Amino acid sequence: MAATTSTPRESAEVLDAVLIGGGVMSATLGALLSTLAPDWSIALFERLGEPAAESSHPWNNAGTGHSGLCELNYMPDPADGTRAAGIAGQFALSRRFWSALAHRGELDPGCFLTATPHVTVVFGERDIAYLRQRHATLSALPEFAGLDYTEDRAVIADWAPLLVRGRAVDEPMAATRHTAGTDVDFGALTWSLLSTMTDAGHAVRLHREITGLRRDADGLWTVRGRDLGSGRRFTVRTRFVFVGAGGYALRLLQRAKLPEVRGYGVFPLGAQFLRTDDPAVVAEHRAKVYSQADLGAPPMSVPHLDRREVDGTGALLFGPYATFSTRLLRYGKLTDLFTTIRPHNIVPLVAAGLQNLGLVRYLIGQLLASPRRKFAQLQRFYPTADPADWELVQAGQRAQLVKPDPRRGGVLEFGTELVTGADGTIAGLLGASPGASIAPAIMRDLLDRCFPHRRYEWAPLLAELLPEDAVEV
Repeated sequence: MAATTSTPRESAEVLDAVLIGGGVMSATLGALLSTLAPDWSIALFERLGEPAAESSHPWNNAGTGHSGLCELNYMPDPADGTRAAGIAGQFALSRRFWSALAHRGELDPGCFLTATPHVTVVFGERDIAYLRQRHATLSALPEFAGLDYTEDRAVIADWAPLLVRGRAVDEPMAATRHTAGTDVDFGALTWSLLSTMTDAGHAVRLHREITGLRRDADGLWTVRGRDLGSGRRFTVRTRFVFVGAGGYALRLLQRAKLPEVRGYGVFPLGAQFLRTDDPAVVAEHRAKVYSQADLGAPPMSVPHLDRREVDGTGALLFGPYATFSTRLLRYGKLTDLFTTIRPHNIVPLVAAGLQNLGLVRYLIGQLLASPRRKFAQLQRFYPTADPADWELVQAGQRAQLVKPDPRRGGVLEFGTELVTGADGTIAGLLGASPGASIAPAIMRDLLDRCFPHRRYEWAPLLAELLPEDAVEV
């Protein structure tokens, strides 16, 4: 997809929808609107030279199709599977959406979706008791039928040989496995969804940085931006705006003077992974293996050893190792965080920081950790790992949401939140995991909240695109 050139027409046209950001969220909404409203004029603006270059890029995330099968952070209480079941249902909707597009000839799941068992492994009697109870709870739910549990090392060795090789024979361990797990190349998925948009005649405009949003007296939005190729400024008017710009989303919503984000702030977190492409090592690990997070670690920092499939090539990732930067995007600026600070969000930010001193200590420990110490964490999973086979790589940057709270002043959120204006003409997405995995569910919520007047008109096609129950890809 080539960038287009800014023209006088660009400032004169009135669009039905403008999507800001070239990641999987905007691409999902673009594909939906292209199908539901084929007569609409839609344009997507991305500041970089290609779509899916930030958090949606396959090497900027772990590629897990989050379905609650192995992620212990979605179920801190082993007797309560409510949140895990909710995420499983949302990811099932994602797969039904992709299947519906595949049946329409608009998507090839083989380009981005790979069957990869999801495994959870724990060590020590306390965590084994937790996992045993978690399995008992989930096994009673239809979303987790087929989830196996074992404390037999020979079975674990069959599921994931690297976990057992070289481990002390008397070390207690347990694992669960579900064979219906997936590895997702969210970059390839994003490109495929954007092709649905462009095939329908809509524009994907690259090297376009959106700098401001203004609601006009006639109810339309003026979107201001800069063509990073030519340096020229441009404006576009539109009836609806979606801000799916990752870490830059809050700043744009603040500039739009959206009252719904008053008091909101962000806390940036980055990540690194150890990665190997050694064919001999990769061939022996065909699963995504998650375990318990370290004490004080944020929920998204649960350690995992992942099989990845990107562009037809297998690799293994281990991590994440937390990093900190005041950038809000990987390819952002060091001043990014400070541009989001307002008088109304200082108290929530300070309050959230004081309530998360354990997280601060964890981050400091991660930043000071030596390469030897980082590699020792991998050896907890894979005792015979050879440092010569692995390299440390930088992954994506996340902007965790801080929200005002009447009791505590401010709280740090680790989920994904859709924010919509009162009249439904603007929406934005804030936060992180499980984000990309549940994009269709988020966009269905957006359609309900922003276009209630089109509900009955769109209902038959929505039932086809986002069916309640269907065969999944």
